[in-house]
Amino acid sequence: MELRQLAYAVAVAETGSFTKAAHRCFVVQSALSEQIARLEKELGVRLFERTSRRVQVTPAGEGFLGPAREALAAAERAAGNAVASGSEVRGELVIGTITPLTAVDLSAILAGYRDRYPRVRVTLRNRLVRDLLQQVREHSCDVVFVDARPGELPRGLAGRVLTQDELVAIVAHGHPLADVARVDPAMLAEEDMVDMPRGSGIRPHNDAAFAAAGATRTVAFEADSMALLEQLVARGLAVGLVSSATAARMPGVRSVATTGVPPRTVQALWSSSGITPAAGAFLQLLQEHAPGDLESPGTT
Repeated sequence: MELRQLAYAVAVAETGSFTKAAHRCFVVQSALSEQIARLEKELGVRLFERTSRRVQVTPAGEGFLGPAREALAAAERAAGNAVASGSEVRGELVIGTITPLTAVDLSAILAGYRDRYPRVRVTLRNRLVRDLLQQVREHSCDVVFVDARPGELPRGLAGRVLTQDELVAIVAHGHPLADVARVDPAMLAEEDMVDMPRGSGIRPHNDAAFAAAGATRTVAFEADSMALLEQLVARGLAVGLVSSATAARMPGVRSVATTGVPPRTVQALWSSSGITPAAGAFLQLLQEHAPGDLESPGTT
């Protein structure tokens, strides 16, 4: 089994196509297909089901791909460590983040990072929290910024809590709740609500807050961005529940303080099984911009 075979298999799985995978890996398709066939023969299982229209990962392939990604990441870390032990940090840094991210000024951190480590190529991704957690475990992301309930740090990852944001209700100007001093889950449950999709960090947090209060709410709208969520609230179609930092950037709505809703925790996470020199340099710079204790939530 060779590293290039692992890379080819991962590329096929991620692109869903032998042709696209070959383009990504800068090889001709026949060479890539031959290496996949050799790998499958060595393993004694089929990793992919091929049809005229698409390529589908088999159950055996699903079991293979996670460790394959880890092996490729470990090889990249080994190469990065060797280079960094010389004099210069270089390679690739992949950062995943929720939107919006108000806990830190990521652009300012990256500006300083670029000045110090100009040979590092930085990739930024905006994803749902569930996808970011999966990617950091698979080492396809180096560092992710996510939100969760207080004290809820995912196992298998090292991390650092950056801030805890109070949540506020947002309503349209002129809404009956706009002039109320404070609202609780029971009051909000009487209104149609808009929230982020399932799989985001704030959605399960909000669901848990209403469940703990014994209130049943109606999520009439799901919005995949805070900008769209704000528009729906501003139109008077629904009310929302967002962090106070996010609400401060929403001029089109009125924010109302809440009671009975726990704060949202924002944290930076990375794999506890090791990071690249490029990621280590980024975390060191993050520490300089947002001083605080590092936490290791544990491993699985």
